[in-house]
Amino acid sequence: MGRTDSRRRLLILLVGLVVVAGSLLARLSWWQVVQHDSLAAAARAQTSITVEQSSRRGSIYDRTGTILLATTVDHYRVALAGDQLPVEAQSKEATNLAAILGLDEPAAATLRDRIASRRPYVVLAQEVDEATAARIRTAIAAGDLSNLSLEPIPVRVYPQPGGAPDTSLAAKLMGFVNSDGAGQYGVEQAYQEVLAGRPEILSAQRDASNRAVPGTEEVEDPGAPGVDLRLTIDAGLQLSVEQELLAAWVADHPIDVSAVVMDPYTGEVYAEATYPSYDENDYRATAKKDPSLFLDPVVSSVYEPGSVFKMLTAVAALERNKVALTTKVNDTGILRLDGGQTHVDDADHRAMGWLKFEDVVAWSRNVGAAKVALALGRTTDAAATALHETWTRLGIGRPTGIDVAGEVAGLVHDPALRQWRQIDLANGSFGQGVAVTPIQLATAFSAMVNGGTLVQPHVVAGIGSQDLHPSPQATGVMDPALTPELVGLMHHVVATVPFYRDRTLVPGYKVGGKTGTAQIWDPKLNDGRGGWKVNKFNYSFVGYIGKHRPELIVAVRIREGRPTIARIGELEMPVMSFELFRRIATDAITTLDLDPKRGGPATRSTTGPDGQTAAAGG
Repeated sequence: MGRTDSRRRLLILLVGLVVVAGSLLARLSWWQVVQHDSLAAAARAQTSITVEQSSRRGSIYDRTGTILLATTVDHYRVALAGDQLPVEAQSKEATNLAAILGLDEPAAATLRDRIASRRPYVVLAQEVDEATAARIRTAIAAGDLSNLSLEPIPVRVYPQPGGAPDTSLAAKLMGFVNSDGAGQYGVEQAYQEVLAGRPEILSAQRDASNRAVPGTEEVEDPGAPGVDLRLTIDAGLQLSVEQELLAAWVADHPIDVSAVVMDPYTGEVYAEATYPSYDENDYRATAKKDPSLFLDPVVSSVYEPGSVFKMLTAVAALERNKVALTTKVNDTGILRLDGGQTHVDDADHRAMGWLKFEDVVAWSRNVGAAKVALALGRTTDAAATALHETWTRLGIGRPTGIDVAGEVAGLVHDPALRQWRQIDLANGSFGQGVAVTPIQLATAFSAMVNGGTLVQPHVVAGIGSQDLHPSPQATGVMDPALTPELVGLMHHVVATVPFYRDRTLVPGYKVGGKTGTAQIWDPKLNDGRGGWKVNKFNYSFVGYIGKHRPELIVAVRIREGRPTIARIGELEMPVMSFELFRRIATDAITTLDLDPKRGGPATRSTTGPDGQTAAAGG
């Protein structure tokens, strides 16, 4: 037989082996060099876990920096390594732990079932407080409990009780922190990044239960702790305001009652509250019962303010020299508009005849205000533009920029986009057909008394060790020379109308302001055609108080109040808006440590006793 091997065949075989070996080597090189990082990461991902540990959330204090409004404490999760607990020890473990936790029989039975499951990791209790955790540690040290771990869980607490039962202090202003560690509503949401800090990122080997193996952690990002906040809120005044709101709510039976106390020169908010409120420590119960309580009506709810807007009409007319305070206006009781198709009338349906403009505002005459508004321009369009421009300059129709979550802009129709009729202009002159927030009213009235500066309201005075000094949002929104007239006009309101004066006086102090009582339109009434709610009104008062000049602005709103006395021109409740103003203003001026040398325009001398000013209005 001839030979079967050949040099050529061996060479081909050798080349094939070389090609295969080269391919394998190239593939290995690809894996080992080019794909090394991604393959290594994939391998680590299969055997390791990334753990994100939240940083300690910053605390929140009142303006003094000493009264704690919000802080974070550790509660604990109680976990058991069930597979390591001998069967004969299960009953003792369950009995001792149930006694420490104070469980009733059904809960104790559930605990025994969990212990008997013998799972390597089973949660036996959540959110155990520090006192209970200390008793568990003592029991472990004594040998009465074993194979347990206490895992800390940060919990946000609000230690100051509010001014009403089942509430915490400044709840609507503060907001709360949910179970994911995110701020919800108010300051907690607006300053989430500052308060929460940056979480620490760890990588570690994981066990079969997908938990980090102790001792294998590596820090990837050390994170940063949250920063404390110091608010402008005075805790003592806040408590007093909340108590006053509760009393008014009980007496008047409205939907809610709101108030804000603000420095007209800096925009600092000293107190801000609404009742009904809630307890931030039990926000889950509120979420189930009535989540609308989380909203803060001072910044998040709009309404037609009524005759407090006559002060804005006064600004528009006085600065354009259309009237002086002593200019006579004929109050005819009823004013027909738009060719007789529409009309406005005074609340009492009576004509008071020729009145000085300051008396038109003091006696809150709708017809007089409408006539002045119509005279702002040669045509209805020109007058509407003038009034709307004044509103805009004073911050109506846009957010004030207050540093809490959820502020809304209000509802204002621009005559440049939708032409106003005469009735629109007349209604706007006394605060109907426009919707605002209480904080917008407080800001607008601040500009009237502080020399014409539109300040930006704010509730945070300092972040960490840094004091905040926000600059005014705008300057020159109004001629400073107009301020003494406006301050005097608000003083004149109460000096002229005894009904308001007698329940608004604060002896020894200058007080002034304007009331508003507005009908409420409900578009759902009359089969969707809309209509006015029966015997329900929004009551407002915005005014100032000070020893020698306006030092504080106080705005109150009683939403959908029900008058107990309802006669033509008289809609009275047990606690009227101007009475609530007096109570809050008195609390504020006697509680706050205000600087008597602080700048600000002096009030003009007017008829009437010192310190006896306040407001009137329809």
